[in-house]
Amino acid sequence: MRREADSLTLFAQNGAAPGRGRRLLSSLRRLYAVPSAAFGATIVIVFLALAIIGPLIAPYEANQQEFQDARQAPSKAHWFGTDHLGRDVFSRVLLGASEVLWLSGAGTLLAVLCGTGIGLTSGYLGGWVDELVMRLFDSLLALPALLLALLMLGAIGTSVTSVLFVILVVYTPIVARVVRSAVLSIKTRGFVEVARLQGESLGWILFREILPLVLPTLAVETALRFSYSIFLVASLGFLGVGVQPPSPNWGLMVKEARQSVSLTPWALYYPVAAISLLVISVNLMADGLKRVLQSPVE
Repeated sequence: MRREADSLTLFAQNGAAPGRGRRLLSSLRRLYAVPSAAFGATIVIVFLALAIIGPLIAPYEANQQEFQDARQAPSKAHWFGTDHLGRDVFSRVLLGASEVLWLSGAGTLLAVLCGTGIGLTSGYLGGWVDELVMRLFDSLLALPALLLALLMLGAIGTSVTSVLFVILVVYTPIVARVVRSAVLSIKTRGFVEVARLQGESLGWILFREILPLVLPTLAVETALRFSYSIFLVASLGFLGVGVQPPSPNWGLMVKEARQSVSLTPWALYYPVAAISLLVISVNLMADGLKRVLQSPVE
């Protein structure tokens, strides 16, 4: 009896849509059919690959100092030049990609998981639970993300764990509100009412019936939160309240390079270019995902 009900529910949700594998391949093809989205996705993949293999191909260690080569312009020996301490800028940018992407990705993942669970529960239950949760999140959203992050880091101290916690607290309310808005339009559909009448548990209804229809919206929101997390991590490093020296965090590299920008401008330009290129690429990819996931499958 349960198997028949599951089949009817799947048919009600997906109709005659192709299998998941075919839908994924179709979505990827349509994503790469948009030039801007294809560019963004490709650059993001390149950065992810560099973050993984960076420690293997970096010609120097992140904090290896060659004082005799300090303030060297870009050359064959040092592709991006060296900073005022003789550290290879190319190696630091390469190794910094791993740290920035790890911090941003882990923080975004935590925020998306928490925001999704809270948004699903709050939107489905409604009533005083929804009102209480949304008013709490409204109070957090009343402050700009960077200001809230600075206040929290001032209270709990600066460390990698603190940065992860800040990303979690800053972006969970945004993800929860997006998920909640999607749930409000889905929970009144017939297949959700059928599952409720069959006595299905709250977890089953939320994660088996409603969540699959929220995933397209959630995918776009995850990409956007990821881009904002990258910028937030870099901003906190630049302000000196995030990851501390001698980390090759791109924001921290920009802060250090400002002190000698007239002598080593390349030490400033390359980490700035890395931040800008990655954030723009993630946003282009998110825009492409939005077009693909919200358009009908041909």
